[in-house]
Amino acid sequence: MKYQTITPGELYEKMKQGWVDLRDVRTPAEFESVHIPGATNCPLDKLNEADFQKSLLANEGGPVYLICKAGSRAVQAAEKCTGWGHPNVVIVEGCMQRWEAENLPVLRGTKRMSLDCQFRIVVGSLVLTGVLLGTFVHPAALVIPAFVGLGLIVAGIRDSCPMANVLARMPWNQASAPSCCAPTQSKNA
Repeated sequence: MKYQTITPGELYEKMKQGWVDLRDVRTPAEFESVHIPGATNCPLDKLNEADFQKSLLANEGGPVYLICKAGSRAVQAAEKCTGWGHPNVVIVEGCMQRWEAENLPVLRGTKRMSLDCQFRIVVGSLVLTGVLLGTFVHPAALVIPAFVGLGLIVAGIRDSCPMANVLARMPWNQASAPSCCAPTQSKNA
């Protein structure tokens, strides 16, 4: 499904005019590391219909702007939101990568390893371990990198990665700050 989009510059201009309902669907740790002032952290893996519908009361039916690191999680969040009956979702083009590339304002916290980096480390470790075990211990261990490769193919086709979802739930990817879908302000604030 095709969703409405907005450039980071256009969104920033809207934000200067007043409150917008901007939902950052990255992990709490990613959000804590760097986020847009006024954004609400609403991690994709914790996004649920009840909290989302409740949070729309402050929004008064206006657009919900979705942002993640590069775009994939924002699209998944948009699919959920439209499935819950809120068609007015807008994805920020290029997401945080483009927002930062355009030097728009961000709040920086403790620097943490991104989910993408963690994913690459885990995948690389599994492949290397499987190859080493298959070469020096028993050839049957070569099934490990084969399954990893198959998993990557399926993740690419589905544009969703179960291993990344598991990593997102790990304790080190959770932040101390509360995170939920409730916006911190409303249009009337």
